[in-house]
Parts: sequence; C-alpha cells; structure tokens
Amino acid sequence: MQAVQFAKDIYQRAQRDDIFNGAAALGFYLTLAIFPAMIFLMALIPYLPIARVDQAIMELLNQALPERAAAIFTEVVHQVVSERRGGVLSLGLIVTLWSASTGMYAVMQQLNTAYEIEERRTFMRARATALVLTVLFGALVLGSFSLVVLGGAIQSWLGHQFGFSDALLAFFAGFRWIVIVLGLLMGISLIYYVAPNRDHHYRFVTIGSVTATLLLIVASMGFSFYTSNFANYSAVYGSLGAVIVLMLWLYIAGLVILAGAEIDAELERRQLPPSPRDATEHRA
Repeated sequence: MQAVQFAKDIYQRAQRDDIFNGAAALGFYLTLAIFPAMIFLMALIPYLPIARVDQAIMELLNQALPERAAAIFTEVVHQVVSERRGGVLSLGLIVTLWSASTGMYAVMQQLNTAYEIEERRTFMRARATALVLTVLFGALVLGSFSLVVLGGAIQSWLGHQFGFSDALLAFFAGFRWIVIVLGLLMGISLIYYVAPNRDHHYRFVTIGSVTATLLLIVASMGFSFYTSNFANYSAVYGSLGAVIVLMLWLYIAGLVILAGAEIDAELERRQLPPSPRDATEHRA
C-alpha cells in the first residue's frame, strides 16, 4: 500500500509541477544546445593523446539514439575531428559554451520547480553555474569514453597474448556498459546536486538518480526500436524527420530527468516535518 500511495504522490507532484510541459521546454533548449556542445567536445579530441575516443562516442550514439537522430551527428563529428580547428577552441569558445549551457540552465529552472524553491541566485551566477555544469558534464563524457577506449586497448592486448575467448569478450563488453552506466549515473547525480538552488549533501546514488538512469537507458532503447521498426518520420516530415526524432528523444530524456528529481523531492518531503501547505492539501 505504501508503494501505491508513493506512486500516487509522485503522479500528483508531476501534474502540479507540469513536468510534461517542462520536458518539452527542455527538449527545445537541449536541441539548441546539443550541437554547440558536441562541436566543442569533438574539437577537443584531436588535442588529446587518446585514440579512437570519437569512434567510441559515435558507437554509443548509434546504439542509444534512433538511427536518424544519430546520423545527424555523424557528419558534424567527422568534419570537426578530421583536423585541428583552433578557431572553434579560441574565437568561438565563449559563444559555444554559452550556447551549450543554455540547456543546462533550463534544467536548473525545472529542478527548482521540482523542489518547490525559488531561484535566488543572480542571473550571472546562475549562468556561471550552468557553464560549470556543462564543462563538468563534458569532462565526464570524455573521461568515461576514454575508459571505454582504454578497456578496448586492454582487451586487444590480452586477446593477442592469450587469445580472444568468449569469457574475455563478455567481460569487456560488460565493463564497457558498466563504465557508461556509472558515468551516466554520476552525471545525473551531479545535476541533481548542483542545478537546484538549495544546500544539501552530495549523494552519488539516490532513488531518483538510479531510476532516471535506468529509465533513460530503457526509454532510449525502446524509442530507438520504435522509430526503426514502426514510425517513419521521414514520410511525414521529409528531411526534417531526423530533427523531429532528435527532439522527441531529448523530450524523453528531459522527462526522465525531471521524473527522477520528483522522486527524490518526494522522498525528501516525507523525511521532513509536514508544512502548512501539506496539511492544507491533506485536509482537502
């Protein structure tokens, strides 16, 4: 019964905070931000002493995103990493980071709504927080995929030394996804910690962050399967079909992140003394 009541409370919070419209706003802002962020990250890769990180990122995008959405990034990534583009890292750095942080700033506002708190940070401080989160998230992405590439190099070395056994291949396949899931979990928990305007202790694992991570993986795989086998967006939207698919995926991602925040906020509310607002709602 407690689980049923908890689910009802989460549903009521989601309706009250209007997370569906919030996710739609996130999908729009993330669409505007994702390409500058991707260009900046890919422009960094030729300067790093790590081979095949771009291939690892593209392989994951092809697995996580619907086929048409992943195809959007392919040409951009190949153009950027084919040569060292100093202009992207110098003249366009500030504009690129500012644009990329726009989506993170929208996430911050939505998480404030989930925790029912006001944004008391100044505009410049809030945007600076969004910039820091964007840079940290980018560093986390590069670090995670560097570990994936390193695991692949170790797998190749061990394979040439001892042979490519099924156990070895299975171990490193599992290692790859463990790194990706832990990186995703750390990224979401970092957003939940820094983005809302509140003082609280950092927790790497919360019910909301774990739920959001798992739901994002399942939702991405399910949506990719749906668009690949049932929905033909190109027939309806033509050349815009890939962009529509990308926006729908970002909408789902935003919805999952907000849902995880609502879960953590509700669990936190249950641990605190009831407020006058809660008492009024309970009597109603």
